[in-house]
Order: sequence, then structure tokens, then C-alpha cells
Amino acid sequence: MLLPGPEAMQLATWSGWRLRGTLGGLIAGGLFVAPGALVVLALAALYAAYGTVPLMQAVFMGVQAAVAVIVIEALLRVSKRALKGRAALIVAVLAFCALFFFNAPFPLVILAAGLWGWIAANKSPPTADRPDHPPLAAQTLRTLILWLAIWLLPLGALALFDGDLLTEIGLFFAKLAILTFGGAYAVLAWMAQAVVEDQGWLTLRQMMDGLGLAETTPGPLILVTEFVGYMAGHRQGGWPMGLAAAGITLWVTFVPSFMMIFAGAPWIARITADPRLAGALSGIMAAVVGVIANLSVWFAAHVFFATVGRSTFGPINLLNPDLASFRPALAALALLAGWLLLRRHMPLPLVLAISALGGLALHWAGLLPTVAS
Repeated sequence: MLLPGPEAMQLATWSGWRLRGTLGGLIAGGLFVAPGALVVLALAALYAAYGTVPLMQAVFMGVQAAVAVIVIEALLRVSKRALKGRAALIVAVLAFCALFFFNAPFPLVILAAGLWGWIAANKSPPTADRPDHPPLAAQTLRTLILWLAIWLLPLGALALFDGDLLTEIGLFFAKLAILTFGGAYAVLAWMAQAVVEDQGWLTLRQMMDGLGLAETTPGPLILVTEFVGYMAGHRQGGWPMGLAAAGITLWVTFVPSFMMIFAGAPWIARITADPRLAGALSGIMAAVVGVIANLSVWFAAHVFFATVGRSTFGPINLLNPDLASFRPALAALALLAGWLLLRRHMPLPLVLAISALGGLALHWAGLLPTVAS
């Protein structure tokens, strides 16, 4: 949890490292990600070919209604773990306000929360189980240099021979890989804004469909980045460019996790005994609650309203959904998904399947007359 990136994949890598060293970590982490990556790649290719078919759009809108509830479920789950005390609650509220009202940069919010946690815990003594003999710093440095080269040299080669879209994709997702604290939900709103509004790689509807697809697949949710990479490449150069963009996205997203585990695993006993690092993590996790709350509002607004703009009042920047574009049928479908998931505790794949069928039913009933691109 102290590291950026997909925690489950990193835990698998660490377990493999404990059993069989670096090779074990590569096998465990790689095989944890590979099945989901193959599924997302196949779904992205199918989406690029058939995503504009009205029936497929109806399916995706049904899935989006369920995802709006899934994000809220993630918010509740993280809140129980992260909001322990009044100070953590204040940090979460401040993080939400900074993002929702002032459109503050996500990295700045995370950095400020971590710094606050570090300072707040600065006077706490280390725990008693801190080891007396730290690992060799020289060995850690060699590991870092090796994996930094493995991670970044392909980007350097791209800059020399391509210098265009693939390099931009690689640099963007490399930056995102070191900022993904608290899981994929914490960076989705920022990533969506960047790839839709700033980069123009996808439409907003495609970005939301990609999140819905990622929810239906095995593997970490951060694999939504692979969908974004494929669609960005496909938009410029068809499926060959899509494959190349998906490959570089996977590379820069997951290689840093191997680097951090292999360099940091020997230090784990000292790291977990350091109250300042624990305090920084607590601050970051509290802020993540506010970040996911902001994502909940953002995602729900774009699912339940066909038209969502922004209004500015001085430094305040607010979402401004067009009330006339409200989609009551999708809101009702989301309520059904919420009841099934949160009250009946149905398995997530079953809830997603029911929501997809619900989207089709609404389409056939003429209750989804407009599907935005």
C-alpha cells in the first residue's frame, strides 16, 4: 500500500520474490496480469470494430449504470479502511473540495496529503520490530538503475524513431504509473480528463465504455489503461498502431511495479516500522477517499445526464449537468444494480451481466433514444 501502482499485482510479485527470488517475482506478477491484459486487448479490438453499433452502445450504457454503483461500493470499502479519526475525515473532505470545486491537479492533492501525514507522524518513535541491520544500499541502487533502464530505454528508443503518438502515450502512462496510489479508482477521473480533454485520444463515451469493459475482466482495474492505449493508437493507425500503443502502455504501467518490489522488498521490515512512512500512507489513503468521492460524482453525472458542462465562478469550477437531459431509465437501472450488489451481495460479474441485459431492454423499449458518441 505504500507503493504506487496496482497493489494486488505487487503483492503477487512480492510473494513470488519471497519464494524464488527475482524469477519467482517475474513469474507471479506477470501471470497475474497476463490473462486480464489479453482479455482487455481482445475486447478493445472488438470495441474499436463494433462499438458504434446501437445494440452494443445500449449494452455499454447498461454496464455504465452498474459501474456508477461499483465506484460507490469502492468508496465505501476504502472509507472503512482509511477514515480512522477526525483528521483523516478532514483530509478526505479537503481532497474532495480541491478536486470538485477547484479542479486541483490530482498529483498535487496526493503529494499534499502524503506530506501532511509525514509531518503529523514525524515525532512518533519507530516500532520495536525495526531490524538492526538494514539491507545493502549499494545492491538496492544497482537494482533501481537496472530496472529504470529496462523501464525507460524503450521510451528513449521510441522518442528517437517515432517521436509522436507512441512516445506521448508512453510518457503519459509512465507518469500515471508512479501516481496510482489507492488503486485505479483514485486516478480515473484525472486520467479521463487528460485523455479526453487534453490529449483528445478518446471521446468521453469511449473512456466510460472502457471502464465498463475493464470491470468485466479478470486482473487489476488499472488495465483500463491498455484499452485507452489501444483506442488512441487505433484512432491514428488502425489495429497495428493499436497493438503497438497497447503494448507500450502495458510496459510503462507494470514494469515500475517490478522495479519497486525488487528494490524495496529487502527493506520492507524497516519501511513498515517507520511511523513517518506509515503516516504518509495514512494521509494519502484519506485523500484517496475524497478522490474516489469526486470520481463517483463525475461518473454518475456523465451516466445519468446526456449533456454535462462546466460553470465557472471565479476560482470555483463546477460540473453543470443539463437537467433536461436526465436519463431516468438509467438511474432506475443503477438503483437495481445497487440493490443487487450492496444489499443482495450478488457476484459482480452477475450484476454486470444483468445491467448489460437491462441496457438492451431499455433500448428495445425505446427508453434510450440518444447515445452520445
